[in-house]
Amino acid sequence: MTTDAPVVPIARVVRAYETLRPDSVPALVAHYAPDARFKDPFNEVSGQLAIARIFQHMFEAVDEPRFQVLEAIAQGEQAFLTWDFHSRSRSTGKPLSIHGATHLRFDAQGRITQHRDYWDAAEELYAKQPVLGALMRCLQRRLRAPA
Repeated sequence: MTTDAPVVPIARVVRAYETLRPDSVPALVAHYAPDARFKDPFNEVSGQLAIARIFQHMFEAVDEPRFQVLEAIAQGEQAFLTWDFHSRSRSTGKPLSIHGATHLRFDAQGRITQHRDYWDAAEELYAKQPVLGALMRCLQRRLRAPA
C-alpha cells in the first residue's frame, strides 16, 4: 500500500524549536520550504530568509527566549503545536511568558510550507505592560458581558 501523504517530521521540528539558539536559527529554517509562509500577530512574511530574520530578531528583542512545546499533534500534511514562550524583558529583566499555538503545513518532502502562530497579544503581552495593562483591564471591564 502506498500513500501520497508526506511524512511529517514533527519530533525534529519540536526539538528544533525547543533547542533554538542564535547559532541554530539556520538549522531551524532548514525545516522550512524555500517559499514557506509565516504569520504571527506581528509578522507576515514569505521565504526562508524572512523567517530567519523573525527568529533572529527574537534574540535581539528579549533575553533568554525559549519555547516549551506542551503538545504536538500531527495528521496528514499538517501539525498543531501548543507551547509556552518564556523570556526576560531587556529593559526590566522581568520574566515574560506567552501561551500560544502553531498550525504547520508540510510539503511532500516534510518541509514546512505554512506556519501560523495563534496567541492573544492583548492578553499575553499588552495587558502585562504597566500603562497598557491598566488600559486593557479597563476596556475588558467595559466590554465584558454581565454575569
